[in-house]
Amino acid sequence: MTATDPALTALASGWSALSLLHGRIEAHIERALQAGHDLSVREYSLLDVLSRQHDGDGGHLQMKQVADAVVLSQSATTRLVTRLEDRGLLTRYLCPTDRRGIYTNVTDPGFKLLEEARPTNEAALREALDEAARNPELAPLVKAVETLRIPA
Repeated sequence: MTATDPALTALASGWSALSLLHGRIEAHIERALQAGHDLSVREYSLLDVLSRQHDGDGGHLQMKQVADAVVLSQSATTRLVTRLEDRGLLTRYLCPTDRRGIYTNVTDPGFKLLEEARPTNEAALREALDEAARNPELAPLVKAVETLRIPA
């Protein structure tokens, strides 16, 4: 294969379109969350992931699992947790069965903010997808996103 191979060119074009769609959606949601709730997309995602934790086996996530879920490095996730903890939206505590482990939970004010922000996030996502669907290059990707059925 050469650099001008049609298969590579098509692959690069597909990746470029996917990257463009992601960037547009994220920017649209970011503006809406910042304006309405003083939250970034990453902060919202972190609150959302942590809000799904539960008591019992496998109910609480380790920091690496949280980092993977919000697509950040562990150090960036720790800094994000610290910022939200400073705002009173999260709290950390030692794992009761392994004193080396630290869990992070959403506080009542964090749950309240998340519930207030969820409709904003969903509306901004819908708006961004609708706008992208009008672009012939992005329309097939929008359709693919809309038909995915991945459990939360």
